[in-house]
Amino acid sequence: MGSRGKLTLAMSVVLLAGCTATSDGGSAAPTSATATAASACAARVETGPLPDWADAGFSGDARVPHVFGAKGDIVAVLFAHPLRQHRKDGSNNKILWVARAATTSPDPTAPATLVITATLDGTDTTVTREVAGGPGPSIIDVPQAGCWRLDLRWSGHTDTMDLVYAP
Repeated sequence: MGSRGKLTLAMSVVLLAGCTATSDGGSAAPTSATATAASACAARVETGPLPDWADAGFSGDARVPHVFGAKGDIVAVLFAHPLRQHRKDGSNNKILWVARAATTSPDPTAPATLVITATLDGTDTTVTREVAGGPGPSIIDVPQAGCWRLDLRWSGHTDTMDLVYAP
């Protein structure tokens, strides 16, 4: 292989490594998302197709805004995007929570309810929301606009994500 071929191969390897690196050694979550430029918030709203484990009920190559949990164990499908503190048009902040199916629960005695503890970034403002029955459809409103860091707990599982709510 000539020097030009080696250079092309080396550049390809570097590009691929940058696209697939994860901090936990697991498979990488999609990274084609956009983050809010005005915030250090790590909310990454994806617009590509949902993963196979989360696309039940969607037809074809459905592309809906969604955010993956940091561990990749849950995805928030955003039927209202952007999420808003106040919705003057009568719509709501509908989020469909879809958890990756687990063969065994880490704690079979843990309640199925999805408990969301949300903290407004940079403050001590915290709210708790619950989705009865575990991950599923919900309306999640918060008292202020900004980046909310969510701690998610359900059926012995945990994950985290950031969601941005516009004014």
